[in-house]
Amino acid sequence: MDTMMLYNSMTHEKEPFKTHEPGKVSFYTCGPTVYHFAHIGNLRSYIMEDVLEKALRWEGYDVLRIMNITDVGHLSSDADTGEDKMLKGAKRENKTVMEVAKFYTDAFFSDFGKLNNRYPDVVQPATGMIEEYITVITKLLDTGYAYQAGGNIYFDTSKLKKYYVFNDHDVEALVQGARDDVEIDPNKKNKNDFVLWFTKSKFEDQALKWDSPWGVGYPGWHIECSCISMKYAGEYLDLHAGGIDNAFPHHTNEIAQSEAYLGHEWCKQWFHVHHLNTNDGKMSKSKGEFLTVSLLEEKGYDPMVYRLFCLQSHYRKALTFSWENLDNAAAAYDKLVRRIAALDPAGEVDAEAVKTYNAQFQAALDNDLNTSLAVTALYDVLKADISDATKLSLIDSFERVLSLELMDHAKALKEKETAPAEGGEEIEALIAARAKAKAEKNWAEADRIRDELKAQGIELIDTKEGTTWKRV
Repeated sequence: MDTMMLYNSMTHEKEPFKTHEPGKVSFYTCGPTVYHFAHIGNLRSYIMEDVLEKALRWEGYDVLRIMNITDVGHLSSDADTGEDKMLKGAKRENKTVMEVAKFYTDAFFSDFGKLNNRYPDVVQPATGMIEEYITVITKLLDTGYAYQAGGNIYFDTSKLKKYYVFNDHDVEALVQGARDDVEIDPNKKNKNDFVLWFTKSKFEDQALKWDSPWGVGYPGWHIECSCISMKYAGEYLDLHAGGIDNAFPHHTNEIAQSEAYLGHEWCKQWFHVHHLNTNDGKMSKSKGEFLTVSLLEEKGYDPMVYRLFCLQSHYRKALTFSWENLDNAAAAYDKLVRRIAALDPAGEVDAEAVKTYNAQFQAALDNDLNTSLAVTALYDVLKADISDATKLSLIDSFERVLSLELMDHAKALKEKETAPAEGGEEIEALIAARAKAKAEKNWAEADRIRDELKAQGIELIDTKEGTTWKRV
Protein backbone atom coordinates (compact mmCIF):
# COMPACT_ATOMS: atom_id res chain seq x y z
CA MET A 1 0.00 0.00 0.00
CA ASP A 2 1.67 3.22 -1.20
CA THR A 3 1.57 6.35 0.90
CA MET A 4 -0.86 9.06 -0.04
CA MET A 5 0.41 12.60 0.45
CA LEU A 6 -2.46 14.71 1.75
CA TYR A 7 -2.57 18.36 2.76
CA ASN A 8 -3.28 18.74 6.48
CA SER A 9 -5.25 21.90 7.29
CA MET A 10 -3.87 21.86 10.83
CA THR A 11 -0.16 21.87 9.90
CA HIS A 12 -0.59 23.63 6.52
CA GLU A 13 1.64 21.02 4.89
CA LYS A 14 1.31 17.96 2.68
CA GLU A 15 1.97 14.93 4.86
CA PRO A 16 2.07 11.16 4.41
CA PHE A 17 -1.39 9.90 5.33
CA LYS A 18 -1.11 7.69 8.41
CA THR A 19 -3.75 5.82 10.36
CA HIS A 20 -3.92 4.76 13.98
CA GLU A 21 -4.46 1.14 12.97
CA PRO A 22 -2.59 0.02 9.82
CA GLY A 23 -4.84 -0.49 6.80
CA LYS A 24 -7.95 0.93 8.48
CA VAL A 25 -9.35 4.45 8.18
CA SER A 26 -11.92 6.04 10.46
CA PHE A 27 -13.26 8.95 8.43
CA TYR A 28 -15.69 11.53 9.84
CA THR A 29 -17.68 13.92 7.65
CA CYS A 30 -19.70 16.89 8.92
CA GLY A 31 -23.17 16.24 7.56
CA PRO A 32 -25.92 18.74 6.71
CA THR A 33 -28.13 20.81 8.96
CA VAL A 34 -31.44 19.58 7.57
CA TYR A 35 -33.53 22.76 7.62
CA HIS A 36 -33.39 23.41 3.86
CA PHE A 37 -32.10 21.95 0.59
CA ALA A 38 -28.33 21.60 0.14
CA HIS A 39 -27.04 23.92 -2.57
CA ILE A 40 -24.41 22.81 -5.05
CA GLY A 41 -21.71 24.69 -3.10
CA ASN A 42 -22.38 22.47 -0.09
CA LEU A 43 -22.38 19.44 -2.35
CA ARG A 44 -18.96 20.26 -3.81
CA SER A 45 -17.46 19.31 -0.43
CA TYR A 46 -19.30 15.99 -0.40
CA ILE A 47 -18.19 15.16 -3.94
CA MET A 48 -14.52 15.73 -3.07
CA GLU A 49 -14.84 13.82 0.19
CA ASP A 50 -16.47 10.96 -1.74
CA VAL A 51 -13.51 10.86 -4.16
CA LEU A 52 -11.11 10.78 -1.20
CA GLU A 53 -13.00 7.90 0.40
CA LYS A 54 -13.10 5.95 -2.87
CA ALA A 55 -9.42 6.65 -3.53
CA LEU A 56 -8.56 5.18 -0.12
CA ARG A 57 -10.70 2.12 -0.83
CA TRP A 58 -9.17 1.79 -4.34
CA GLU A 59 -5.73 1.76 -2.73
CA GLY A 60 -6.73 -1.04 -0.36
CA TYR A 61 -7.78 0.68 2.86
CA ASP A 62 -10.69 -0.56 4.96
CA VAL A 63 -12.68 2.67 5.43
CA LEU A 64 -15.36 3.44 8.01
CA ARG A 65 -17.14 6.63 6.91
CA ILE A 66 -19.27 8.34 9.56
CA MET A 67 -21.64 11.27 8.95
CA ASN A 68 -23.85 13.18 11.35
CA ILE A 69 -27.20 14.75 10.58
CA THR A 70 -27.69 18.02 12.47
CA ASP A 71 -31.37 18.06 13.36
CA VAL A 72 -30.98 20.06 16.59
CA GLY A 73 -28.66 22.65 18.12
CA HIS A 74 -27.28 24.56 15.10
CA LEU A 75 -28.07 28.25 15.47
CA SER A 76 -28.16 30.79 12.67
CA SER A 77 -24.79 32.16 13.82
CA ASP A 78 -21.76 29.93 14.13
CA ALA A 79 -20.97 31.77 17.38
CA ASP A 80 -23.88 30.07 19.24
CA THR A 81 -26.22 33.02 18.79
CA GLY A 82 -29.28 33.79 16.71
CA GLU A 83 -32.28 31.66 15.87
CA ASP A 84 -32.25 27.87 15.81
CA LYS A 85 -31.97 26.79 12.17
CA MET A 86 -34.30 23.81 12.56
CA LEU A 87 -36.96 25.91 14.30
CA LYS A 88 -36.57 28.54 11.58
CA GLY A 89 -37.24 25.88 8.93
CA ALA A 90 -40.26 24.55 10.81
CA LYS A 91 -41.78 28.05 11.09
CA ARG A 92 -41.13 28.72 7.41
CA GLU A 93 -42.98 25.59 6.33
CA ASN A 94 -45.55 25.34 9.13
CA LYS A 95 -44.35 21.85 10.03
CA THR A 96 -42.85 20.22 13.11
CA VAL A 97 -39.08 20.24 13.47
CA MET A 98 -38.89 16.48 12.96
CA GLU A 99 -41.09 16.65 9.84
CA VAL A 100 -38.71 19.24 8.42
CA ALA A 101 -35.70 17.12 9.43
CA LYS A 102 -37.11 14.00 7.75
CA PHE A 103 -38.01 15.83 4.52
CA TYR A 104 -34.65 17.56 4.10
CA THR A 105 -32.63 14.53 5.19
CA ASP A 106 -34.32 12.54 2.44
CA ALA A 107 -33.80 15.41 -0.03
CA PHE A 108 -30.12 15.64 0.91
CA PHE A 109 -29.45 11.96 0.33
CA SER A 110 -31.43 12.03 -2.92
CA ASP A 111 -29.12 14.77 -4.25
CA PHE A 112 -26.12 13.04 -2.66
CA GLY A 113 -26.98 9.86 -4.58
CA LYS A 114 -27.68 11.67 -7.88
CA LEU A 115 -24.09 12.91 -7.74
CA ASN A 116 -22.94 9.28 -7.35
CA ASN A 117 -21.66 9.72 -3.80
CA ARG A 118 -21.38 6.53 -1.77
CA TYR A 119 -23.82 6.40 1.16
CA PRO A 120 -21.83 6.61 4.43
CA ASP A 121 -21.31 3.51 6.53
CA VAL A 122 -22.82 5.31 9.52
CA VAL A 123 -25.40 8.11 9.44
CA GLN A 124 -26.27 9.39 12.90
CA PRO A 125 -28.87 12.10 13.60
CA ALA A 126 -27.84 14.39 16.45
CA THR A 127 -31.15 13.82 18.25
CA GLY A 128 -30.24 10.17 18.84
CA MET A 129 -27.20 10.88 21.06
CA ILE A 130 -28.51 12.85 24.05
CA GLU A 131 -27.14 10.45 26.69
CA GLU A 132 -23.66 10.58 25.13
CA TYR A 133 -23.64 14.40 25.17
CA ILE A 134 -24.62 14.46 28.84
CA THR A 135 -21.85 11.95 29.69
CA VAL A 136 -19.13 13.97 27.96
CA ILE A 137 -20.35 17.34 29.28
CA THR A 138 -20.51 15.95 32.82
CA LYS A 139 -16.85 14.91 32.65
CA LEU A 140 -15.82 18.28 31.21
CA LEU A 141 -17.56 19.98 34.14
CA ASP A 142 -15.92 17.60 36.64
CA THR A 143 -12.43 18.22 35.21
CA GLY A 144 -12.83 22.00 35.09
CA TYR A 145 -13.02 22.37 31.31
CA ALA A 146 -16.64 23.53 31.44
CA TYR A 147 -18.76 25.82 33.61
CA GLN A 148 -22.40 26.74 34.12
CA ALA A 149 -23.59 30.33 33.58
CA GLY A 150 -26.99 31.85 32.91
CA GLY A 151 -28.53 28.38 32.66
CA ASN A 152 -26.16 27.18 29.92
CA ILE A 153 -23.05 25.00 30.05
CA TYR A 154 -19.97 26.51 28.36
CA PHE A 155 -16.58 25.14 27.40
CA ASP A 156 -13.79 27.17 29.04
CA THR A 157 -11.20 27.83 26.33
CA SER A 158 -8.83 29.53 28.80
CA LYS A 159 -7.98 26.04 30.14
CA LEU A 160 -6.34 25.07 26.84
CA LYS A 161 -2.66 25.44 25.97
CA LYS A 162 -3.70 26.40 22.42
CA TYR A 163 -7.17 27.14 21.09
CA TYR A 164 -6.55 28.38 17.54
CA VAL A 165 -5.23 25.12 16.14
CA PHE A 166 -5.80 25.95 12.46
CA ASN A 167 -4.60 29.56 12.36
CA ASP A 168 -3.08 32.02 14.83
CA HIS A 169 -5.53 34.82 14.14
CA ASP A 170 -7.15 36.98 16.74
CA VAL A 171 -10.72 36.05 17.61
CA GLU A 172 -12.32 39.14 16.07
CA ALA A 173 -10.92 38.32 12.62
CA LEU A 174 -12.00 34.69 12.91
CA VAL A 175 -15.47 35.53 14.16
CA GLN A 176 -16.00 37.98 11.32
CA GLY A 177 -15.11 35.15 8.97
CA ALA A 178 -17.93 33.00 10.33
CA ARG A 179 -21.08 32.75 8.24
CA ASP A 180 -23.45 35.09 10.07
CA ASP A 181 -23.71 38.10 12.35
CA VAL A 182 -22.23 37.79 15.83
CA GLU A 183 -23.85 38.77 19.09
CA ILE A 184 -22.10 39.10 22.43
CA ASP A 185 -23.06 36.48 25.05
CA PRO A 186 -22.66 38.05 28.52
CA ASN A 187 -22.55 34.61 30.18
CA LYS A 188 -19.16 33.73 28.68
CA LYS A 189 -16.04 34.04 30.83
CA ASN A 190 -13.93 34.34 27.66
CA LYS A 191 -15.12 35.64 24.30
CA ASN A 192 -14.09 32.39 22.56
CA ASP A 193 -16.00 30.07 24.94
CA PHE A 194 -18.80 28.06 23.34
CA VAL A 195 -22.01 26.38 24.44
CA LEU A 196 -22.10 22.67 25.23
CA TRP A 197 -25.72 22.63 26.48
CA PHE A 198 -28.52 25.17 26.22
CA THR A 199 -31.34 25.17 28.81
CA LYS A 200 -34.81 26.66 28.53
CA SER A 201 -33.23 30.02 29.35
CA LYS A 202 -31.97 30.19 25.76
CA PHE A 203 -35.16 29.68 23.72
CA GLU A 204 -38.55 29.36 25.31
CA ASP A 205 -40.04 28.17 22.00
CA GLN A 206 -37.41 25.51 21.32
CA ALA A 207 -39.31 22.50 19.96
CA LEU A 208 -36.87 19.77 20.98
CA LYS A 209 -35.86 19.58 24.66
CA TRP A 210 -34.51 16.88 26.91
CA ASP A 211 -33.98 16.43 30.63
CA SER A 212 -30.40 16.89 31.82
CA PRO A 213 -28.59 17.40 35.14
CA TRP A 214 -28.60 21.13 34.34
CA GLY A 215 -32.26 21.53 33.43
CA VAL A 216 -34.45 20.89 30.40
CA GLY A 217 -32.62 21.86 27.26
CA TYR A 218 -30.72 20.69 24.20
CA PRO A 219 -27.10 20.25 23.03
CA GLY A 220 -24.93 22.84 21.35
CA TRP A 221 -23.92 22.23 17.75
CA HIS A 222 -20.23 21.46 18.33
CA ILE A 223 -20.63 18.70 20.94
CA GLU A 224 -22.64 16.58 18.49
CA CYS A 225 -19.81 15.76 16.09
CA SER A 226 -17.32 14.92 18.85
CA CYS A 227 -19.68 12.46 20.50
CA ILE A 228 -20.87 10.84 17.27
CA SER A 229 -17.27 10.37 16.13
CA MET A 230 -16.17 8.87 19.45
CA LYS A 231 -19.17 6.51 19.57
CA TYR A 232 -18.34 4.91 16.23
CA ALA A 233 -14.59 5.48 15.78
CA GLY A 234 -13.39 5.32 19.38
CA GLU A 235 -10.77 7.56 20.95
CA TYR A 236 -8.73 8.06 17.78
CA LEU A 237 -10.08 9.49 14.53
CA ASP A 238 -7.89 9.18 11.43
CA LEU A 239 -9.48 11.73 9.10
CA HIS A 240 -11.96 14.56 9.55
CA ALA A 241 -13.45 16.38 6.54
CA GLY A 242 -15.71 19.33 5.86
CA GLY A 243 -16.02 22.65 4.10
CA ILE A 244 -13.33 25.25 4.79
CA ASP A 245 -15.85 27.43 6.62
CA ASN A 246 -16.20 24.69 9.23
CA ALA A 247 -12.56 25.04 10.32
CA PHE A 248 -13.51 27.89 12.62
CA PRO A 249 -15.32 27.75 14.91
CA HIS A 250 -16.87 24.30 14.48
CA HIS A 251 -13.82 22.08 13.97
CA THR A 252 -11.72 24.21 16.32
CA ASN A 253 -14.31 23.62 19.04
CA GLU A 254 -14.58 19.91 18.25
CA ILE A 255 -10.85 19.52 18.83
CA ALA A 256 -10.95 21.53 22.07
CA GLN A 257 -13.73 19.52 23.71
CA SER A 258 -12.66 16.11 22.35
CA GLU A 259 -9.04 16.38 23.52
CA ALA A 260 -10.08 17.86 26.86
CA TYR A 261 -12.39 14.88 27.35
CA LEU A 262 -9.95 12.21 26.10
CA GLY A 263 -6.73 13.64 27.48
CA HIS A 264 -4.77 13.01 24.26
CA GLU A 265 -4.61 14.03 20.59
CA TRP A 266 -7.83 13.12 18.85
CA CYS A 267 -7.51 13.53 15.06
CA LYS A 268 -4.29 14.05 13.09
CA GLN A 269 -5.55 14.67 9.54
CA TRP A 270 -7.94 17.49 8.56
CA PHE A 271 -9.30 17.76 5.02
CA HIS A 272 -11.08 20.99 4.08
CA VAL A 273 -12.72 21.70 0.73
CA HIS A 274 -12.80 25.31 -0.43
CA HIS A 275 -15.78 27.36 -1.51
CA LEU A 276 -17.83 27.31 -4.67
CA ASN A 277 -18.06 30.95 -5.75
CA THR A 278 -20.25 32.85 -8.12
CA ASN A 279 -19.09 36.06 -9.79
CA ASP A 280 -20.48 37.84 -6.72
CA GLY A 281 -18.56 35.78 -4.15
CA LYS A 282 -19.20 32.64 -2.08
CA MET A 283 -22.42 30.80 -2.83
CA SER A 284 -24.63 30.82 0.25
CA LYS A 285 -28.24 30.32 1.27
CA SER A 286 -28.33 33.53 3.29
CA LYS A 287 -27.59 35.59 0.16
CA GLY A 288 -30.36 33.90 -1.79
CA GLU A 289 -28.02 32.08 -4.20
CA PHE A 290 -29.63 28.71 -4.05
CA LEU A 291 -28.64 26.49 -6.96
CA THR A 292 -29.68 22.91 -6.28
CA VAL A 293 -29.18 19.61 -8.10
CA SER A 294 -32.88 19.66 -9.00
CA LEU A 295 -32.49 23.07 -10.62
CA LEU A 296 -29.55 21.79 -12.69
CA GLU A 297 -31.69 18.85 -13.80
CA GLU A 298 -34.58 21.17 -14.69
CA LYS A 299 -32.19 23.11 -16.93
CA GLY A 300 -31.21 19.86 -18.68
CA TYR A 301 -27.87 19.09 -16.99
CA ASP A 302 -26.99 15.56 -15.93
CA PRO A 303 -25.70 15.65 -12.30
CA MET A 304 -22.59 13.85 -13.60
CA VAL A 305 -21.72 17.03 -15.51
CA TYR A 306 -21.55 18.94 -12.22
CA ARG A 307 -19.44 16.15 -10.71
CA LEU A 308 -16.99 16.40 -13.64
CA PHE A 309 -16.98 20.20 -13.28
CA CYS A 310 -15.86 19.76 -9.65
CA LEU A 311 -13.28 17.08 -10.42
CA GLN A 312 -11.58 19.29 -13.02
CA SER A 313 -10.51 21.63 -10.20
CA HIS A 314 -8.41 21.03 -7.07
CA TYR A 315 -10.33 20.81 -3.81
CA ARG A 316 -8.10 23.42 -2.12
CA LYS A 317 -8.88 26.08 -4.70
CA ALA A 318 -12.05 28.15 -4.77
CA LEU A 319 -14.10 27.13 -7.81
CA THR A 320 -16.13 29.70 -9.74
CA PHE A 321 -19.52 28.56 -10.99
CA SER A 322 -21.08 29.97 -14.14
CA TRP A 323 -23.48 28.49 -16.67
CA GLU A 324 -20.79 28.90 -19.33
CA ASN A 325 -18.35 26.85 -17.25
CA LEU A 326 -21.00 24.19 -16.71
CA ASP A 327 -21.74 24.11 -20.46
CA ASN A 328 -18.04 23.49 -21.10
CA ALA A 329 -18.12 20.59 -18.64
CA ALA A 330 -21.26 19.23 -20.35
CA ALA A 331 -19.52 19.30 -23.74
CA ALA A 332 -16.44 17.56 -22.29
CA TYR A 333 -18.61 14.91 -20.64
CA ASP A 334 -20.53 14.22 -23.84
CA LYS A 335 -17.27 13.78 -25.80
CA LEU A 336 -15.92 11.38 -23.16
CA VAL A 337 -19.07 9.26 -23.33
CA ARG A 338 -18.99 9.15 -27.14
CA ARG A 339 -15.32 8.19 -27.24
CA ILE A 340 -15.91 5.36 -24.78
CA ALA A 341 -19.03 4.20 -26.66
CA ALA A 342 -16.90 3.87 -29.81
CA LEU A 343 -14.48 1.41 -28.15
CA ASP A 344 -14.64 -2.27 -29.13
CA PRO A 345 -14.54 -4.59 -26.08
CA ALA A 346 -13.21 -7.51 -28.12
CA GLY A 347 -9.54 -8.37 -27.88
CA GLU A 348 -6.85 -8.92 -25.28
CA VAL A 349 -6.17 -6.76 -22.21
CA ASP A 350 -2.52 -5.70 -21.95
CA ALA A 351 -1.60 -6.33 -18.30
CA GLU A 352 1.56 -4.19 -18.48
CA ALA A 353 -0.34 -1.23 -19.89
CA VAL A 354 -2.96 -1.61 -17.15
CA LYS A 355 -0.19 -1.52 -14.55
CA THR A 356 1.42 1.57 -16.12
CA TYR A 357 -1.73 3.66 -16.42
CA ASN A 358 -3.10 2.58 -13.03
CA ALA A 359 0.19 3.83 -11.57
CA GLN A 360 -0.30 7.19 -13.32
CA PHE A 361 -3.82 7.44 -11.95
CA GLN A 362 -2.72 6.53 -8.42
CA ALA A 363 0.12 9.08 -8.57
CA ALA A 364 -2.51 11.78 -9.23
CA LEU A 365 -4.59 10.64 -6.26
CA ASP A 366 -1.56 10.38 -3.99
CA ASN A 367 -0.52 13.94 -4.89
CA ASP A 368 -2.99 15.59 -2.49
CA LEU A 369 -6.00 14.14 -4.31
CA ASN A 370 -5.28 15.90 -7.59
CA THR A 371 -8.53 15.03 -9.35
CA SER A 372 -7.64 17.21 -12.34
CA LEU A 373 -4.61 15.01 -13.03
CA ALA A 374 -6.74 11.92 -12.42
CA VAL A 375 -9.14 13.06 -15.16
CA THR A 376 -6.11 13.76 -17.38
CA ALA A 377 -5.02 10.14 -16.83
CA LEU A 378 -8.41 9.09 -18.20
CA TYR A 379 -7.87 11.17 -21.35
CA ASP A 380 -4.36 9.75 -21.71
CA VAL A 381 -5.79 6.23 -21.72
CA LEU A 382 -8.25 7.14 -24.48
CA LYS A 383 -5.40 8.58 -26.60
CA ALA A 384 -2.96 5.73 -25.89
CA ASP A 385 -1.78 3.24 -28.50
CA ILE A 386 -3.28 0.26 -26.67
CA SER A 387 -6.19 -2.06 -27.42
CA ASP A 388 -9.75 -0.93 -26.84
CA ALA A 389 -10.20 -3.81 -24.40
CA THR A 390 -7.27 -2.47 -22.35
CA LYS A 391 -8.75 1.03 -22.42
CA LEU A 392 -12.10 -0.24 -21.19
CA SER A 393 -10.44 -2.20 -18.40
CA LEU A 394 -8.57 0.91 -17.23
CA ILE A 395 -11.61 3.19 -17.48
CA ASP A 396 -13.59 0.68 -15.43
CA SER A 397 -10.83 0.78 -12.78
CA PHE A 398 -10.67 4.60 -12.71
CA GLU A 399 -14.44 4.82 -12.42
CA ARG A 400 -14.29 3.13 -9.02
CA VAL A 401 -12.89 6.47 -7.81
CA LEU A 402 -14.16 9.08 -10.27
CA SER A 403 -17.71 7.63 -10.34
CA LEU A 404 -18.79 9.63 -13.38
CA GLU A 405 -21.03 6.85 -14.81
CA LEU A 406 -19.09 7.04 -18.07
CA MET A 407 -19.36 3.33 -18.82
CA ASP A 408 -23.11 3.24 -18.12
CA HIS A 409 -23.77 6.30 -20.28
CA ALA A 410 -21.58 4.92 -23.08
CA LYS A 411 -23.44 1.61 -23.00
CA ALA A 412 -26.81 3.39 -23.11
CA LEU A 413 -25.63 5.53 -26.04
CA LYS A 414 -24.42 2.51 -27.97
CA GLU A 415 -27.70 0.66 -27.38
CA LYS A 416 -29.68 3.71 -28.47
CA GLU A 417 -27.71 4.05 -31.69
CA THR A 418 -27.95 0.37 -32.63
CA ALA A 419 -31.49 -0.44 -31.48
CA PRO A 420 -34.35 -0.23 -33.96
CA ALA A 421 -36.24 2.98 -33.28
CA GLU A 422 -39.79 2.89 -31.95
CA GLY A 423 -42.36 3.46 -34.64
CA GLY A 424 -40.09 2.04 -37.32
CA GLU A 425 -42.97 0.74 -39.46
CA GLU A 426 -44.70 4.14 -39.49
CA ILE A 427 -41.41 5.84 -40.44
CA GLU A 428 -40.82 3.39 -43.29
CA ALA A 429 -44.37 3.99 -44.50
CA LEU A 430 -43.79 7.77 -44.56
CA ILE A 431 -40.49 7.29 -46.39
CA ALA A 432 -42.30 5.14 -48.99
CA ALA A 433 -45.00 7.83 -49.35
CA ARG A 434 -42.28 10.47 -49.82
CA ALA A 435 -40.58 8.32 -52.49
CA LYS A 436 -43.93 8.00 -54.28
CA ALA A 437 -44.46 11.78 -54.08
CA LYS A 438 -40.98 12.42 -55.50
CA ALA A 439 -41.62 9.95 -58.33
CA GLU A 440 -44.80 11.86 -59.14
CA LYS A 441 -42.82 15.14 -58.89
CA ASN A 442 -45.06 16.24 -56.00
CA TRP A 443 -42.22 18.13 -54.32
CA ALA A 444 -44.45 19.94 -51.85
CA GLU A 445 -45.75 16.65 -50.44
CA ALA A 446 -42.24 15.16 -50.36
CA ASP A 447 -40.97 18.18 -48.43
CA ARG A 448 -43.94 18.03 -46.06
CA ILE A 449 -43.19 14.41 -45.18
CA ARG A 450 -39.48 15.19 -44.73
CA ASP A 451 -40.35 18.08 -42.36
CA GLU A 452 -42.81 15.92 -40.43
CA LEU A 453 -40.12 13.29 -39.86
CA LYS A 454 -37.57 15.96 -38.92
CA ALA A 455 -39.95 17.27 -36.26
CA GLN A 456 -39.98 13.73 -34.82
CA GLY A 457 -36.18 13.73 -34.65
CA ILE A 458 -35.72 11.60 -37.78
CA GLU A 459 -33.01 12.56 -40.27
CA LEU A 460 -33.30 11.20 -43.83
CA ILE A 461 -30.22 10.30 -45.87
CA ASP A 462 -30.86 10.05 -49.60
CA THR A 463 -28.45 7.86 -51.57
CA LYS A 464 -28.39 6.25 -55.02
CA GLU A 465 -29.49 3.00 -53.42
CA GLY A 466 -32.47 4.60 -51.67
CA THR A 467 -33.28 6.49 -48.49
CA THR A 468 -32.10 5.53 -45.01
CA TRP A 469 -32.85 7.28 -41.72
CA LYS A 470 -31.55 7.77 -38.19
CA ARG A 471 -32.66 9.44 -34.99
CA VAL A 472 -30.88 12.67 -34.05
